[in-house]
Amino acid sequence: MLPSKNLLRAGLLTAGTALAVTQPVFAEEHEAWRLFVADHSEPELRVLDAEKGETLETFSLKAPARIYATQSSETVFAVQRDANTVTAFSSGIHFDDHGDHADMEVSEPKALDGAVDGERPVHFVAHYGEIALFFDGEGVARVVSEKDVSEGNPVFRELKTSAPHHGVAIPYGEHAIITVPNSKDPSELPEGVQVVDTDGAPVGETVACPGLHGEATSGNVTAIACDTGLLLVSGGRSSEPKIQHLAYADALPDDLKVSTLAGGKALQFFLGNFGRSALVLIDPEDENAFRLIELPVRSVHFVVDPVRPKFAYVFTEDGKLNRINVLSGKIDRSLELTAPYSMDGHWSDPRPRIAVAGDDIMVTDPLNGVIHAINAETFEKERDIAVEGMPYNIVAVGGSGEQHENH
Repeated sequence: MLPSKNLLRAGLLTAGTALAVTQPVFAEEHEAWRLFVADHSEPELRVLDAEKGETLETFSLKAPARIYATQSSETVFAVQRDANTVTAFSSGIHFDDHGDHADMEVSEPKALDGAVDGERPVHFVAHYGEIALFFDGEGVARVVSEKDVSEGNPVFRELKTSAPHHGVAIPYGEHAIITVPNSKDPSELPEGVQVVDTDGAPVGETVACPGLHGEATSGNVTAIACDTGLLLVSGGRSSEPKIQHLAYADALPDDLKVSTLAGGKALQFFLGNFGRSALVLIDPEDENAFRLIELPVRSVHFVVDPVRPKFAYVFTEDGKLNRINVLSGKIDRSLELTAPYSMDGHWSDPRPRIAVAGDDIMVTDPLNGVIHAINAETFEKERDIAVEGMPYNIVAVGGSGEQHENH
């Protein structure tokens, strides 16, 4: 994601440039954010203008979806597990990065041609411009480039495992990392990972990771959660990924583990759940890599702030949004936002989800049909955005850039 505020370029032309053009080109800085919101129970995906709260488009899906945005903010994927398909959408926000600034183009959001089909798609991972979609019902990952998807031509390659299982694959340039099914019972969580080449052939030995569940990337490191700690993966697009094991600290409770991870932006760290009522901050470079954050009640959802890198947010079942200062490792603000959302019941019951859209923290409130917008600077609620149905999964795409106009 691009910085929320880019410096305006000076509008001066050199003499040589002035001779080359007949009309000066002026640039104004603009900021645009859109929310993609999936309904909890209906096969619908809505696109909203984050500032105005207006619905720009409503797309029909084949089943209720989990949605994911790529780092470029240009493509959003709808993983429709119960319909055995993954479809993609153009956000309508495009950035052309010039290093010292970015040009931004804004157009209508649209559905992209093509779909990636397979039995029971679950895990989505975007890395190095590629997307890996893991189909639990087949034990197969289908890897496709964002460029091909954006052009409506999602040509994919397959990475196969030995059995259907609840797995994941991580694209790594000329390699990929893919889960190894539990050898005794593939219906259990995977027991390790294997580095493979672009054809899916193994490279090196299997790396143990019992009870594998959860992954995230921060900077140049990808973390994978296991019963015993984290696997830390590093490497480049062409070099073979290197994997090392980071064991849980002795001070952490023995009977708990990380199973969901988020990766820091700008600052390199990971935030993970540790059981239901605690989070853990992980700094792989620190001698004391794990810092436990006790929560007053159980966690519902948490994210890191990509704009203000020292903050993360966790929504707890008492209806509060809590701000975590990742430097101190403590909750420093709490805001009562909704009625309680108990974590008792089915794991997929409608509960709030969080996304950060520039200077706003957006929290869905599915039982009340609204999205709460919280000012990230004051940590106070600014407004509610009414949404039809039960707004559930949410991603924010956008940023700021220069828009050029000939005068």
